[in-house]
Amino acid sequence: MTEELLQRLVSTLSTLPGIGKKSAYRIGFHLIRMEPQAFDQFLSNLKNFKESIRFCNLCGGLTETEICEICSSEKRNKSIICVIEQPEDILFIENTGEFRGKYHVLGGVISPIDGIGPEKLRIKPLLERLKEEPIEELLIATNPTLEGDATGNYLSGLLQGTNIKITRIAHGVTVGSTLEYADQYTLAKAIKARSQI
Repeated sequence: MTEELLQRLVSTLSTLPGIGKKSAYRIGFHLIRMEPQAFDQFLSNLKNFKESIRFCNLCGGLTETEICEICSSEKRNKSIICVIEQPEDILFIENTGEFRGKYHVLGGVISPIDGIGPEKLRIKPLLERLKEEPIEELLIATNPTLEGDATGNYLSGLLQGTNIKITRIAHGVTVGSTLEYADQYTLAKAIKARSQI
């Protein structure tokens, strides 16, 4: 019975990104050794996080309210939207201190091999925002992968003939990697050196 419970825990922990079987065992044994009060606090924090965090109704970023702090801020540059793949990309770009505009989370990239077409991404809400808001520039900051580039090119094609300047972060970010693994300096330089597409 003990082995079965441990295997179920390891199996569950292994579903988390970056957690393999060895790491899952280490985490599992750490959880077993935790003091009951610390373990209860850990579970409470996880539950509170899951119940409190939602997606911003406007940009798709993480928030505790309907509209996130960035979207509701009067201090942000309202004329530029940075298009990213996932909500966590906001954190990575914000940490550079180089971008002061607003964001739009697509929720992924176009990937025909994975069955993900434009209709499965948050492209329609982006187009609605571009009609309703005074946007002058769309900065595409998808990951420098084939799918990220294809998504950027797709968006650029949709917006041809508009007065919106379409730019892409410079490829100081290693091709094939994700923004999560780019250091702040490289990401800051890539934002500064963005180019029109």
